[in-house]
Amino acid sequence: MHRSEQSSIPQLAAASLLLLALFAIGPARADGFRCGTKLVVEGSTRGEVLARCGEPTDVEHRAILRRPTFWRHGRPHYLSDTLVEVPLELWTYNLGPNKLMRRLRLEDGIVVEIETLGYGYRPGAPDRAR
Repeated sequence: MHRSEQSSIPQLAAASLLLLALFAIGPARADGFRCGTKLVVEGSTRGEVLARCGEPTDVEHRAILRRPTFWRHGRPHYLSDTLVEVPLELWTYNLGPNKLMRRLRLEDGIVVEIETLGYGYRPGAPDRAR
């Protein structure tokens, strides 16, 4: 082996390990939703979302049943086995035909999930199969 080939092997190994580490991290999550220059993230309140983005295009109201829980040190602690009703809202923002729509899931008034949907539509446009 030539001397130049020997010195490039450790560099190649280091680059391979770095690349492998980047793939192991996994895909990036879409943690936020931009409304102009303002950002809505998981943990935002209903009031914060309204102040930053205005009224959503559509709101669905539901309720879910779950055990009362509080979180301590990143772990759930259940207060009882009795189920309580928690209000759930799905807010959809139509940002127009050139941007992707967003759906926010609010549980008890707090954003817990932000989902990216397909491209939006022009308000008042004829209904199309979705």
